[in-house]
Amino acid sequence: MEEEKGGRIGQRPYILKIITERNYIIIIGMKKAKILLFVTALVAVLTSCGGGQKGLPTSDEYPVITIGASNAQLKTTYPATIKGVQDVEVRPKVSGFITKLNIHEGEYVHTGQVLFVIDNSTYQAAVRQAQAHVNSAQSAVAQAKANVVQANASLNSANAQAATSRLTYNNSQNLYNNKVIGDYELQSAKNTYETAQASVRQAQSGIASAQAAVKQAEAGVRQAQAMLSTAKDNLGFCYVKSPASGYVGSLPFKEGALVSASSAQPVTTISNTSTIEVYFSMTEADVLKLSRTDDGLSNAIKKFPAVSLLLADGSTYNHEGAIVKTSGMIDATTGTINVIARFPNPEHLLKSGGSGKIVIAKNNNRALLIPQEAVTQVQNKMFVYKVDAKDKVHYSEITVDPQNDGINYIVTSGLKMGERIVSKGVSSLEDGAKIKALTPAEYEEAIKKAEKLGENQSSASGFLKTMKGDSK
Repeated sequence: MEEEKGGRIGQRPYILKIITERNYIIIIGMKKAKILLFVTALVAVLTSCGGGQKGLPTSDEYPVITIGASNAQLKTTYPATIKGVQDVEVRPKVSGFITKLNIHEGEYVHTGQVLFVIDNSTYQAAVRQAQAHVNSAQSAVAQAKANVVQANASLNSANAQAATSRLTYNNSQNLYNNKVIGDYELQSAKNTYETAQASVRQAQSGIASAQAAVKQAEAGVRQAQAMLSTAKDNLGFCYVKSPASGYVGSLPFKEGALVSASSAQPVTTISNTSTIEVYFSMTEADVLKLSRTDDGLSNAIKKFPAVSLLLADGSTYNHEGAIVKTSGMIDATTGTINVIARFPNPEHLLKSGGSGKIVIAKNNNRALLIPQEAVTQVQNKMFVYKVDAKDKVHYSEITVDPQNDGINYIVTSGLKMGERIVSKGVSSLEDGAKIKALTPAEYEEAIKKAEKLGENQSSASGFLKTMKGDSK
């Protein structure tokens, strides 16, 4: 601060120039005693409002709060990956060159819609060949059945001959007994009868063989039909269809590209995003806490409140989600458990493969809540100034919940209900200092008065009124 005297008081105007950081303040035509008194007050105001702790009415006045239980909501965030409820990789079942591509990336397709076509000339030839084998096998069946009919006819003829020879043999026996014919005639009749019986047996064997040939031919038909069915399926596989309704992903293969079922890369991915699954991981400590408080993890999942999704642009998704399942196993390498939450996606805003953060809110009805501006941090430790019964402050370490809302901390240790702490201006305090404790309301009122005084001093008319003691 510099002073410039323009003359003695009473002879000519006395000019005092006070150099501040921003302005010059000039005092004209005042008695020396009054000047000195005002300068003292002005310096005190400038010190409190600009040069020292901002907003403090005086150097020893601080707002003090009493610690009590509060209702607080903790929000825990977890990095998350967004996927469709159904993400299906599309791969061809047959090899060949793509002859037609019917879709575009990002296009919405329906189940069964043809996505692309593979060259089918080879598979059409296979169908024709298989059909020819079916026709040949069916002809063989028809021929075998005709042989059965013929064998049955032969059996009928043999049975007739056998019946006739049996009657002849019986008559010959009667004639022989009556001594009408001799041994030769009887033996001849017997031989004829036995030959007829052999023919019957042969005819029966022929029928069995013919029937077996029919079965074999029918098996050949079935085999040929199976080959035909496979050939037709392969021909159908040349028309690659969407396995689900959803949005088309990337298309790494274009028309003319050779694709096969063994290709490492799928031809595309279809994502059903009507419902979104969001994957994230919870720590083992969180899982244990849930398991203990809700009679097991499965019950905890059922009772879990709705969760929110923080998108990549920092906005909050306008639909709430629900946790539906966990992996059931803790990953030994990360110490976490995988959790899945589902969100509706009627506007199709969320895309498979995106990222975000799951936000889980927890209510604490007995939280020790203090403002963050009441806390000083040294490295990884946090401190507050406790105020004793004699209004002396004591530098005290506390621990807080790592999750906070950016305004307040929830104290987990170091403070008790009923204790008092300084809530603002802690950077200017020293351990053991004695303060004048104000309530937050009193402190704010003092701030307003200081601000009003500063406003009066910001103009020449307000400045003169202040010098004359006129506050109106």
